[in-house]
Amino acid sequence: MAALTADRNTEYSLGDLLSMPVAAAEHIFAGALVCTDAEGYAVPAADTAGLVFQGVATAQADNRNGNDGDVSVVVRRRGRYRFDSASSLDQSALSAQVYAADDQTVAAADDVTNDVAVGVIDKVESAGVCWVSVDAAVLAGKSWSPAAATTTTTAGA
Repeated sequence: MAALTADRNTEYSLGDLLSMPVAAAEHIFAGALVCTDAEGYAVPAADTAGLVFQGVATAQADNRNGNDGDVSVVVRRRGRYRFDSASSLDQSALSAQVYAADDQTVAAADDVTNDVAVGVIDKVESAGVCWVSVDAAVLAGKSWSPAAATTTTTAGA
């Protein structure tokens, strides 16, 4: 693309909501922590290798009988959310990074295997409940490289 030579009407959004295609056979509930799998489809958060946190579902998305992308889920990618904690909390947990234990539970790094980061603790409500700010985890994302160019040849060429 060349540099602009005239005004451009650039569309924008506040970035707090994003519609994402859901993976085949998945059921995401409203209020769930949502990740994407290796293919980029939304799945409920879990302590599973390769998942990347995307946000919190604003509504239920049922794709149990569909193919990849037949259904979409809207996730909220900014803010603070109240979640259960698999790890026992006290005030010293304030500002600690937490990870997905499942789609409604966060945990300390020592209590999960795959470190799917979902945010930092903003408030400790009790030993088993905390408020989590997801902004930084969403923005951390993952690295990406475009697919390598491939060349095809005709048989006998």
